[in-house]
Amino acid sequence: MSFPSDGEAFELVEEGEGLLDDVAEFAQALGTGPRSWGMHDAFDDGTAYRAELSARVGQPVLSDDPIVRRGLQLPDSWWQDLTGALENVSAVATGRVAVRRQYMDRAIPEFLGISAPAVTCWTSAHADLHWANVTAPLKVLDWEGWGQAPEGFDGATLYAYSLLQPDTAARVRAAFPVLGSPVELRHR
Repeated sequence: MSFPSDGEAFELVEEGEGLLDDVAEFAQALGTGPRSWGMHDAFDDGTAYRAELSARVGQPVLSDDPIVRRGLQLPDSWWQDLTGALENVSAVATGRVAVRRQYMDRAIPEFLGISAPAVTCWTSAHADLHWANVTAPLKVLDWEGWGQAPEGFDGATLYAYSLLQPDTAARVRAAFPVLGSPVELRHR
């Protein structure tokens, strides 16, 4: 992947800050991600590049696209595993930043036409949770961008990618009660 290295939406951890160890620890400690074999960051002409090599996952992703386009019949145990894994992630203290306030202040008005809401709670998040990054049984893929994000960010992201399938979207909302919290509702 590549991003402008201006730091607005994405920040690479500087060499020596344990990025590979952090990603590998997450995948292994949660038991939901593939083993990370290596990662390399490079910078060229104002663009930051990242390459990651991880173990092959045997089960297919739930969608070939981030947006789910067919109904999913996932057992309650899958949803419990997902929410449990993300609760574990949210409890991890980190200096890594996945979503920057500056990005929210620009993107939310641009795409939604409303002001970015105040964030009262920041937690650690996967920060790229969508249907092309999860399998059944549960494996959560693509961990290189994890870090601090607004509380409920992973659930909200998965919900947005579920809206074409109302039953799946309703199941996401049920799994992530923070999506119906008073803070979220004030900013609809």
